[in-house]
Amino acid sequence: MITQKLLKELFTYRDDGTFIKNKNGKIVKCSETEGQRYLRIGINGKPYRLHRMIYLYHHGYLPEIIDHIDGNKLNNRIDNLRPATKQQNCLNRKHKSTSKSPYKNVYLQAPTKNSNWKRNWVVTLMLKGKRMYFGSFEDLDLAKLVAEEARAKYHGAFARNY
Repeated sequence: MITQKLLKELFTYRDDGTFIKNKNGKIVKCSETEGQRYLRIGINGKPYRLHRMIYLYHHGYLPEIIDHIDGNKLNNRIDNLRPATKQQNCLNRKHKSTSKSPYKNVYLQAPTKNSNWKRNWVVTLMLKGKRMYFGSFEDLDLAKLVAEEARAKYHGAFARNY
């Protein structure tokens, strides 16, 4: 079992989010697993995610989920790592590049065949597993602003606007 004590015996943390081996003073080499963007280090022949080991090194415990505040899984500086719930971690996701909308939590609602209203930008976001509706807007910039304010209010520190 990996402990804070063992990590401190093996490594010294550097401010750039890496470890130095105490044995020889060399920077610990990390690898990326195919399909994963997390850096991994080997300890006693077993791979561990670097960000989890850095968090344990500093705080002495491992939360179930550790969130990268800036969304960059390769940025493992301790000031970029925070404990999170699964829901909070999901709130901090980036806007999907495959989305038809240019902004997070905004989508284009097309009129039905029998209606005479224009296409509108609708703002919704998920909160505790339920979809909340924040309005329908003809102006995309206004919809973007409403979405940003809703995220700030309901997602707090885990709100991501991009």
